[in-house]
Amino acid sequence: MTDALSPIFAALADPTRRAILAMLLEDDMAVTDVAEPFQMSLAAISKHLQVLAEAGLISRERRGRVIWCKLEPDALKAASVWMRGFGQFDPVDLDALERFLETELRDDPEAGMTGAAP
Repeated sequence: MTDALSPIFAALADPTRRAILAMLLEDDMAVTDVAEPFQMSLAAISKHLQVLAEAGLISRERRGRVIWCKLEPDALKAASVWMRGFGQFDPVDLDALERFLETELRDDPEAGMTGAAP
């Protein structure tokens, strides 16, 4: 499973490619429209699109003389499932831990005898 995820995470590592994916959330776009907001050559954008396509994150289709790009949201599903596995642990509430320790130290006079200054 990790081998299938590697191209996806590699593609997502680049901010230009993430911006392209965000643009394609709205609708399918012609390659020239994808390239418009970026200050790079059409060839450079095409390379980014190639990486996204090889990762399965987008598909490209020729319609007449224009190549259209389409987001493939199912490609992100495996990565999302993998990442959610790390969300099973509750985040540590450091403020609550501090309040708990203060209460425990206040209620236990011997706990304050460790030699540390208050």
